[in-house]
Amino acid sequence: MIPLRDSARPRSFPVVNVGLIGLSALIFVKELSLTQAGLSRLYAVYAVNPAKVAWAVGHLTTNPTAAPNALLTLVTATFLHGGWLHLGGNMLYLWVFGDNVEDRLGHVRYLLLYLAAGVAGFITHSLLVAPSTTPTLGASGAIAGVLGAYIILFPRARVTTLIALGIFFQLVDVPAFVFLIVWFGMQLLSGVASLAEPGMAETVAWWAHVGGFATGIVLGLLLRRRPRPPRPWDRP
Repeated sequence: MIPLRDSARPRSFPVVNVGLIGLSALIFVKELSLTQAGLSRLYAVYAVNPAKVAWAVGHLTTNPTAAPNALLTLVTATFLHGGWLHLGGNMLYLWVFGDNVEDRLGHVRYLLLYLAAGVAGFITHSLLVAPSTTPTLGASGAIAGVLGAYIILFPRARVTTLIALGIFFQLVDVPAFVFLIVWFGMQLLSGVASLAEPGMAETVAWWAHVGGFATGIVLGLLLRRRPRPPRPWDRP
């Protein structure tokens, strides 16, 4: 299922959402300019190392001074991507769903939700795949948080979705609640399957999606503001 647009329309320009997309794209262009050795060094410093993050989380109270470097990657890794498809898929979801969540929460709260969901997603993934040291990166956990908030804030919206039927494609308007529940179910099932196949968990951070989505639901409930009354020209 590929979302193309949603029926909800924001009332304000999504400056944070556009900024996040632009920043992710700029950093990816920088990644493309690096040699393989340079890219490996970049990932070693700024991508999430699940084993180190799991250790840091477990030692926050006993050895807090040793944790900051590993925990900082929970933010920096959100802005790294491993390829065009990785970047394009993530940014498409952010473009379709993020503007309305930002409009409802406000710019600052939306940014906090995005970063918090990304951090929670990486921590969830790290705790479940440790002692893996495979670098983990991408905005999927943060964007999953946006989806979690969207299902709380816009459950009755509709999502125009491109669905593959063999070699044919069809556009279908799907209720947002249905689309996101199906999406989350796929992530959860894949995450459970990955526990039996460790290599699968290292290829795609399914549990980052699950953790980010759950965080988005909670923060969507906590941070949401009352809808603004309709403007005169919005009334039928």
